[in-house]
Amino acid sequence: MSKKTNTDKNINPIAKWFWRVFAGGIVLVVLLFLFASWGFFGEMPDFKRLENPETNLATEIVSADGKTLGKFYLDDNRTPVKFKDLPKHLVDALVATEDERFYEHSGIDVRGTLRAIAYLGSKGGASTITQQLAKQLFHGTKARGLERYTQKIKEWVISTRLETQYTKEEILTMYFNIYDFGYQADGIRSAARIYFDKEPQDLSVEESAVLVGMFKNSSLYNPVRNPQGVTNRRNVVLAQMAKNNYISQKVKDSLQQIPLKINFTPESHNEGIATYFREYLRSYMKEWIEKNPKPDGSKHNLYLDGMKVYTTIDSKMQTYAEIAVREHMQRLQKAFDAENNPKKNKTFPFLEVSKDEYASLIERAMKNSQRWRKMKASGHSEKEIRESFTKETEMRIFSWAGEKDTVMTPRDSILYYKAFLRTGMMSMEPQTGHIKAWVGGINYKHFQYDQVIQGARQTGSTFKPFVYATAIDQLHYSPCYELPDIQTCIEAEKYGNATAWCPKNSNGSFSGKSMSLKYALANSVNSITVNLMDKVGPVPVINMVRNLGITSQIPEVPSIALGTSDVTVYEMVGAYSTFANEGVYVKPTLVTRIEDKNGTVLFENTPETHDVVSADVARAVVNLMEGVTQYGSGARLRTKGADSYNSLYKNVMTGYPYAFTNPIAGKTGTTQNNSDGWFMAMVPNLVTGVWVGGEDRSVHFRGTAYGQGATMALPIWGYYMKKCYEDKDLNVSKSPFPAPENMEIITDCSKEQASNSGDDFGQIDF
Repeated sequence: MSKKTNTDKNINPIAKWFWRVFAGGIVLVVLLFLFASWGFFGEMPDFKRLENPETNLATEIVSADGKTLGKFYLDDNRTPVKFKDLPKHLVDALVATEDERFYEHSGIDVRGTLRAIAYLGSKGGASTITQQLAKQLFHGTKARGLERYTQKIKEWVISTRLETQYTKEEILTMYFNIYDFGYQADGIRSAARIYFDKEPQDLSVEESAVLVGMFKNSSLYNPVRNPQGVTNRRNVVLAQMAKNNYISQKVKDSLQQIPLKINFTPESHNEGIATYFREYLRSYMKEWIEKNPKPDGSKHNLYLDGMKVYTTIDSKMQTYAEIAVREHMQRLQKAFDAENNPKKNKTFPFLEVSKDEYASLIERAMKNSQRWRKMKASGHSEKEIRESFTKETEMRIFSWAGEKDTVMTPRDSILYYKAFLRTGMMSMEPQTGHIKAWVGGINYKHFQYDQVIQGARQTGSTFKPFVYATAIDQLHYSPCYELPDIQTCIEAEKYGNATAWCPKNSNGSFSGKSMSLKYALANSVNSITVNLMDKVGPVPVINMVRNLGITSQIPEVPSIALGTSDVTVYEMVGAYSTFANEGVYVKPTLVTRIEDKNGTVLFENTPETHDVVSADVARAVVNLMEGVTQYGSGARLRTKGADSYNSLYKNVMTGYPYAFTNPIAGKTGTTQNNSDGWFMAMVPNLVTGVWVGGEDRSVHFRGTAYGQGATMALPIWGYYMKKCYEDKDLNVSKSPFPAPENMEIITDCSKEQASNSGDDFGQIDF
């Protein structure tokens, strides 16, 4: 008995000390957790922050057909997805690779932690997905030294709270949404779109493995910079999926043999489709935000609040429009470069300018440049600024073959860019005002001036239908009404001019024959338009265009009849749409709905409309413009085969022959010196306007063969419409324009048309 007691005496002190240390360790761990939760180791997120983690969410721009056109963001291009939008194999890949016991623990993997301690991390770390989420949400970067240990304790505390507050599915979803995959790919949705041009649910197993592999280190395992390393890491993920029975060994072996395939589609503000539209939408949204505060009086943040802006743009039509612009403009540019280059023209790229005018153009361009503004703001003298324009520097410049690196002086770069022809194109549904396509230029990164909404230019003959519409409305003329082709002079006294205005026809002569209004408009006979202007006067015409939505300045002079006023493509499309919509103006619309990040509707568009002319008058004007494509300057749209015209201009007539047989109303336009080329065209449910020209009016073709609207602008519309008609899902109309019942205005001028029919391809449209 005493022997046993002696043994107990020997053991008890050790046991006591063991249990004391053990209990003390537990108390210490508890205290550490309590101290961390009380904020002794730094600020801890409260319950409210856990419910609403502070993440910056990009505003998403959504097309009418449900495609993401782009996003507005500062640093974080993040658009959250829901768990149901994540494919199962993507979730399986993450769990298998990052946290095999994710569904078993409550935020801390005890077994993994003990293993990490025992082997000092040589057999892998112990961070769970929940811990990694905690780090991403609330402190981000990895600390060093003693702070690393306190940070780890804070991670454990936050992780247990996250597990208490959220389901496993919610934790996985947050982690996928928060991670930065590089190249502005913030969150899984941006990553899937940027690296594979897909939505997350459309990812294949091997693509999911690539993205999950990036969780280890998105800078190191980035498919753009390190394809071999990413392939190796992808195969590790696939092996982990097989190890955890998410895929079979056979599937793993097969997928590991697939070469890495990336479809890199960056989502910067300068890239993607509808770049000009998106930039105009930015200003639209900023104005909307100023006028529409939140219920608490604070302002919405375009870059952080995760709003969704549903637009009217159709992604397919936008793509076809951009293709049409690119295909035609690069071909037209080749013709322009061959005709106008430094060897042939001492004042390149300007034509017919004096030395003083040339110097003035360069001076204005330098002072308007970003270089001048930046250097002036930095305190440089004017002498220093001017000298900088003559010093060669490395730069990356635009070319139709792609960007290229070169060395040139900033002054030479001004001349280089001014030599490029520009364009603006907009397409709209007249019944709703929905803008379906918007192309503001040839390349947003290098040419940011938007020729749709900013670039008002002289309209040429595309203004004439407004004069005809005024005459039909006020004088009750019909398209068949005839006037003689003789010179009309408008008295100077009426408008305060020094001399009478006596414009000529484009060919400089007058036939003396009577012709219908329809034939005269189709062939852009100036004398008939001037005659009508003399009868109705400028004020009624100006009132008409104001009602048609044109707000640009229109002087009260008769010369506006021939298109001397500057108007934007945006305004012209809205105005022409009124005639296609039976006389009712509908203001062009670009946004249908705005939602916050929770799907709450913040704004829903209500169309702005008003009556302009009767349905009879509108149909008569449409009938006039149908003549343009039947036997006027737009008749080339009907050509079914090659002819002398096609042979002569085959280098610029993109998509020719067009062979359209359906009703089309339109008008070409060309301004003096061929500085501006226009084509406005309508089918019953789509109105489109195209302008082409140089940045400066002194940049233009030498002759009308290339310089007229029918050559510069019409081919863009023709190619665009061919693409639209080939896509049956778009339902672009081929039907006749609707006519009012019991229409009183006579529009059947077939007899007169027949007597004047013939090949009018040589008619120049001014």
